[in-house]
Amino acid sequence: MNTYAHPEALVTTGWVAEHRDDPTVALVEVNVDHTLYEQGHIPGAVGWSWKTQLADQRRRDILSREQFQQLMRDSGIDNKTTVILYGDSNNWFAAWAFWQMKVYGHADIRMMDGGRVKWEAEGRPMTTETPDVKSTSYQAQEANNDLRAFLPEVREQVDRQAVELVDVRSPQEFSGEVLAPPGLPETCQRGGHIPGASNIPWSKAVKEDGTFKDREALAQLYREAGITGERPIITYCRIGERSSHSWFVLKYLLGYEPIKNYDGSWTEWGNLVGAEVEVGAPMMELA
Repeated sequence: MNTYAHPEALVTTGWVAEHRDDPTVALVEVNVDHTLYEQGHIPGAVGWSWKTQLADQRRRDILSREQFQQLMRDSGIDNKTTVILYGDSNNWFAAWAFWQMKVYGHADIRMMDGGRVKWEAEGRPMTTETPDVKSTSYQAQEANNDLRAFLPEVREQVDRQAVELVDVRSPQEFSGEVLAPPGLPETCQRGGHIPGASNIPWSKAVKEDGTFKDREALAQLYREAGITGERPIITYCRIGERSSHSWFVLKYLLGYEPIKNYDGSWTEWGNLVGAEVEVGAPMMELA
């Protein structure tokens, strides 16, 4: 783990087992399947729903500063808390929570490498009890939009060919064969991808046990698709969550800067009047 650009952004399941009773540490589970938390979770962990607690319910957006601040307070997290995020599906939505927490300036956030699946595979303890947390007076910072790409910037950078654009969706979404993964409602009018984008599915960054690949393997994965960090990088997917996983890999494990997550992603671009769309399979198949 020490070979990563920012090894402090990850902890092992063993570290979590040793520190889960530490009062300065908060465990948070964020799953694709929000029912998993109720079925069992790491003792002491709170659960966040990506649908209702990590997204504004009245507009398509991430949490506002005030909403984020209240979530932290209700979760027993203060500004000095070390927050450990983990979840199912290779920490997919845990990464989305990580990105939002960095947008609002939380200092010490780490992901549990391997996520829920590794914890379970190792036979570590699980519980159905919800922890009793004490509310805090958390104060969130103003949003750091240096971590977030908005449509005008993306269009300008694409027109100038001044950005390395990473489409982290499946090859079928990238080519335009399908509009969204099965069963997911947010969709678009047209299939395809943003012109000039490289297709590197987010799941390529992890091994079979759910842990991240080593730095050399990750660098090769992106390098073979033309992503070198020589220009600013923008990641995108369908609604911005899978791309936050790749954003984490590129920023914290490989150390590329500057890098932003375009959370408007394909549901914005694919519905946009006048926006050019490319279709067709990726130029190369990634191993």
